[in-house]
Amino acid sequence: MPAPARLVIASRESALAMWQARNVQARLAALYPQSTVTILGMTTMGDRILDKALDKIGGKGLFVKELEEALADGRADLAVHSMKDVPMVLPDGFAMAAISEREDPRDAFVSNRYKGLAELPPGSVVGTSSQRRESQLRARYPQLVVEPLRGNLQTRLRKLDDGAYAAIILAAAGLKRLGLADRIAAVLPPEQSLPAPGQGALGIECRADRADLIELLGVMNHPSTAACVRAERAVSRALSGSCQLPLGAYAQNEGDQLRLRGFVARRDGSQILSEELTGSAADPEALGDELARRLRAQGATEILASLTP
Repeated sequence: MPAPARLVIASRESALAMWQARNVQARLAALYPQSTVTILGMTTMGDRILDKALDKIGGKGLFVKELEEALADGRADLAVHSMKDVPMVLPDGFAMAAISEREDPRDAFVSNRYKGLAELPPGSVVGTSSQRRESQLRARYPQLVVEPLRGNLQTRLRKLDDGAYAAIILAAAGLKRLGLADRIAAVLPPEQSLPAPGQGALGIECRADRADLIELLGVMNHPSTAACVRAERAVSRALSGSCQLPLGAYAQNEGDQLRLRGFVARRDGSQILSEELTGSAADPEALGDELARRLRAQGATEILASLTP
């Protein structure tokens, strides 16, 4: 199917989001040189409201809603997202045409004074915007003080540099993509901080009725990454469908199998339920659904009910 003469990518305007959009732009330009590929930068509701926790104002879907509106009304042909920010159920009329190869999915410990969480003195303030990270921090390091941290990546680093925090926890992928890997004091292994579903992977979304685009964008799909992300998102979707819970899910390829780990926790870290299983990569959603079922059997339903406003 011939590529359109013009392709418009909708993207948030943060430095990291624009890096991601430009990366996709360059790949599309190389694949389809007959197309002019441009970027439509947008400021989303999630970018504008910085004085409230995401779970209080609608969750991470606030980072994608305006981009989907641009797709719906024809201002853009595709949108590029961090998969960890994409709601677990896409709105009717939209499709995830491709999930690109994953960058480092782990969390990163960032500090100007300390080399790791174990070095932080009691009472040290650690910043994170994630309930998932917060619950794991509180469970493993109850002597630390966890405080909210909002804003784009540069804003968060500036708050650390200004002395508001002894350390902050960020996604390693974003730091590496922006050439800031030297800010990482330590990368946290999944055993210490299990990643969010889809962390480190990019998703390319378009309208479901654009069969031409779905075919063109499909060549950018990375099958092994997509299988992992689909399994991880199935865990979250089966439990609640929300990006804003103390919940982690992380899958790794092992030949034709997937090793999938997941957890659900109370935000204060007082209870963490975890599960792990290995199964066929050919049906990642079934694997995610089974892991979610096992977590519910352990008592995840009661934890989730206690978190509901």
